[in-house]
Amino acid sequence: MTGWFRAEGPSPTVQTQTQSQAQAQAATVPVAQLAVPVAAQPASHEDSYYAQLRSRIRWVGTRIGDRELLTPDASSRVLLARSAAERAGLNEVGLSFKDVYGIINAETSWIPRMGASKDGTPNLGLAQFEPATARALGLRNPNDPVEAIHVAALHMKDAAEWSANRIAGLKLGADERAQKLREGVSIFYNLSTKGRNRWNGTNTARLPIETRLHIRNAATGAQVAAQLAHQLDTRQASSGFTLAGG
Repeated sequence: MTGWFRAEGPSPTVQTQTQSQAQAQAATVPVAQLAVPVAAQPASHEDSYYAQLRSRIRWVGTRIGDRELLTPDASSRVLLARSAAERAGLNEVGLSFKDVYGIINAETSWIPRMGASKDGTPNLGLAQFEPATARALGLRNPNDPVEAIHVAALHMKDAAEWSANRIAGLKLGADERAQKLREGVSIFYNLSTKGRNRWNGTNTARLPIETRLHIRNAATGAQVAAQLAHQLDTRQASSGFTLAGG
């Protein structure tokens, strides 16, 4: 789960869910390279919930250089982040949907794609899970943005607990502790076990530049999420409809 890039602004093209998923995969790598075998089984409550969420996602076109890709629109991003944060119980560890939005912003700028770690290991989908990490976390299809972001939120909960333990002995004010907690979440998400265990809460400036960028871009994404959520909630209040997990 490494790497970051800034996408250019999205085009106004809106796709259906089926079209968008197929085109997003085709625009990055062949589907066969990304396929994750899933055993056939009856639909669970979770599967039904994910299916309902997928039906509400709207995709828009965006361009990176001369590549045309797809990204969830603003309301879909907030919807996914809120749902994932609520179901993972991120409030129990001092995080919120804004942090989910921020981590995905840092990973892929909300554009599903295939990346790679420094050792060449592929990083898949919206949340950039390595195949082994995806299996360990029970993520069946890293290229399914709905499932991936919900598993990412659960991973972030583990990350926050790890981060809180790393900074437990530091004398910090409430705001500084919250900031350090979030630094640790990015570090846990971005680095290997060996790399993350070098962090002691005070040596962030000595981390790899990619990790420091991840921290910065996660924070920027969280700020964007707060602004978007306020705008969307204000706009939708008159209709009586509220995005999940507010």
